[in-house]
Amino acid sequence: MERYTIDQAASLLGLHVKTVRNYVRDGRLPAVRVGKQYRIAKDDLAAFAGLPVEEAAPPRRAEVSSIVQVDGLPRHEMDRLSTMVLASLAGGPSGLNVQFAYDEERAHLKIIVLGGLEESAQVLRIVDALVRP
Repeated sequence: MERYTIDQAASLLGLHVKTVRNYVRDGRLPAVRVGKQYRIAKDDLAAFAGLPVEEAAPPRRAEVSSIVQVDGLPRHEMDRLSTMVLASLAGGPSGLNVQFAYDEERAHLKIIVLGGLEESAQVLRIVDALVRP
């Protein structure tokens, strides 16, 4: 959080330093004492001056949507792969969604991975290790 000295606040408000110091001492302008000096939070100064307070930006979040296609995978190997992947997720991070779609006629598996970057990367590494010959 950005904080201003009495001098900086006075300059920003266009007031004399003594006036701002009096506002702080009277409690009209919130401030924190650090040693022998006061520090005024940016939001408190903006509220005092009647300026709009900047809202905090929402936290960034990145997600992955992946579809992994594995061809030529017999049913018993698909069962092994799906069991191993799901077992690796047990008790792990929440918010990760992994689904399997298998076409037995074509021995074709699709793995759908939805979730955070690192969690999804872990699942993809596991799948990679399991499908290598």
